[in-house]
Amino acid sequence: MNDGYPLTLQVAGRAVVVVGGGAVATRRARGLVTAGAAVTVIAPHVTAELRDAAAAGTVTVHQRPYQDGDLADSWLVEACTDDPTVNAAVAAEAALRRIWCVQADDATASTAWTPATGRVDGLTIAVNAERDPRRASAVRNTLVAALEDGSLATGTAASPRGRVALVGGGPGDPGLLTVRGRRLLADADVVVTDRLGPRALLDSLDADIVDVGKLPRGVGARQEDINQLLIEHARAGRLVVRLKGGDPFVFGRGAEELHACLDAGIPCEVVPGVSSALSVPELVGIPVTHRGRCQHFTVVSGHLPPGDPRSTVDWELLGADTGTLVLMMAVQNLSTITDALLRGGRPSSTAAAVISDGSTPAQRLLIDTLRGIAGAAQRADVRPPAIVVIGSVVEMARSFAAATDPTASS
Repeated sequence: MNDGYPLTLQVAGRAVVVVGGGAVATRRARGLVTAGAAVTVIAPHVTAELRDAAAAGTVTVHQRPYQDGDLADSWLVEACTDDPTVNAAVAAEAALRRIWCVQADDATASTAWTPATGRVDGLTIAVNAERDPRRASAVRNTLVAALEDGSLATGTAASPRGRVALVGGGPGDPGLLTVRGRRLLADADVVVTDRLGPRALLDSLDADIVDVGKLPRGVGARQEDINQLLIEHARAGRLVVRLKGGDPFVFGRGAEELHACLDAGIPCEVVPGVSSALSVPELVGIPVTHRGRCQHFTVVSGHLPPGDPRSTVDWELLGADTGTLVLMMAVQNLSTITDALLRGGRPSSTAAAVISDGSTPAQRLLIDTLRGIAGAAQRADVRPPAIVVIGSVVEMARSFAAATDPTASS
């Protein structure tokens, strides 16, 4: 079958008529307005969206049946009614006036077709499939998804070099990386990565991988050295992606790296990530807030123990609080932290959970009381990364864990 001659029309400022007022007509009118056309809709009844567009002045709506002569001075017409007789009449007038006509109900009778379209980073994807709209939409969706997730490159125009992108990688599962982050990784020249985040993606990248991962209390690159590394690669004209676990601004020192780059005159983009503080509890069925149980939550770093002069956390005040408490980097100091919370007034029977290796195949959940959680974690030999959740919402994880994770302990 001859599928015609592919062409893009410049309709900005030009009159286009849409005959019909239903869902298809609304969708076509929306796309034409986006392209800048002067759209007139003719139909006895129109959708609420078209009425709103008419009130806003973005389209002209005539709520009446189509009449011969309605296509005068138009450049293009879309026949989108549910009445084949009306659509045929519109097409006949269009043919007499030599106006291209799209018949939504009969592609074989159309003189023009509307392809399945998508737009990603300045690219327009338009797919015709021998007038099979379902097939065209399926191919369009596949291409758009590949461009958005970075498995199909959009080209360097969308990713200028000589800059840094701070990308939050989420808790570890590559599927929880944002679309923007995935596309930047696909375009990157250099990826500077931590030990956390979606490391499984690294093997599929063409970029140079620089591992600056720092083990808790272990040997690793100094923050000043990481900052300088980002700057040097960007000054060499490279697109540098700083891949960080979770969200770069939640205990990730991302703000330090951002301002180091900005102070050095390096353009820097921040791509938020799915924070493990919220996502990891969710993955085991723990909501940090829940109607009737808890109206607020607090996220605290536990990398310094209570009483450490460098700590700014008032642990006993948190002990007097009744909201959900989420602890990050707290495995080593969990015993002293729970003691401080108990001194502050948290009941010893308060439910507590430790989720280790959240979002990965090694994910494990322990549920105990505030009094017993530190000992349970020690006996289970829990190692970082792990998230600790304290509060009544933890109880909601028991049924979820029993149904979905037979290895969970309580």
